[in-house]
Amino acid sequence: MTTQQVDLTDLAGPTGSRRLTGHLARPQGEGPFPGVVVVHEAFGVDDVMLRHTERVAAMGYHALMPDLFSDGGAVRCLVSTFRALKAGSGKPFVDVDAAKRFLTALPDSTGKVGVIGFCMGGGFCLVLAGKGFDAVAPNYGPAFGNLEAALQGSCPVVASYGGKDKGLLGVPPVIEDTLTAQGIPNDVKVYPDAGHSFLNDAPNGPRLLRPVMRRSHVGPEPVSAADAWDRIEAFFAVHLKGAAPAA
Repeated sequence: MTTQQVDLTDLAGPTGSRRLTGHLARPQGEGPFPGVVVVHEAFGVDDVMLRHTERVAAMGYHALMPDLFSDGGAVRCLVSTFRALKAGSGKPFVDVDAAKRFLTALPDSTGKVGVIGFCMGGGFCLVLAGKGFDAVAPNYGPAFGNLEAALQGSCPVVASYGGKDKGLLGVPPVIEDTLTAQGIPNDVKVYPDAGHSFLNDAPNGPRLLRPVMRRSHVGPEPVSAADAWDRIEAFFAVHLKGAAPAA
């Protein structure tokens, strides 16, 4: 299974990226299929993120990763993208909505769409949880502003964090407590042996930074990742495909 590049510029319109590309992976078999928007890490679109997109498609979803750095790459776009994430609005959110509308317009779409995000993308998931999606999967996503307020009226959430990712350990209990208080389905888990970016299947980011990242517990942790992917697949099956919950 491979991804194909698609042009989302027209769907983004005047308030989105001037040129917006996306990477689409299609599931095997006959549809209709739900869709999942994949939101990449702060390092942008790379082979690791493309494999994540293909993995989601292999679960039985149209998986589409919009390139939030389409207008100039990570160096030019990273600061403005994080600024929009902190504000909870702006061009990246328009771009994600363009990806959502692309997925729902596919002839074999069920109309249901979820979001999965990694690192920066996980932060976008937390903001998008209350904005019309059917399920979200924030993975080690940072939270800015009032997270409790952002999660009011949220869709179901399956969240995964690393116990060695010390800067984010305050986020999982807020997600779980806020959603449980509202009666919203949630599955929040912290993996003690994992750090940031533990779902990745290979080191990524600038090579010069990788030794520092390893010492900071950033990168793959296969055992924790396998469990997290299993939870995501089971949770999405219930809330995007309508499967019966596991006993």
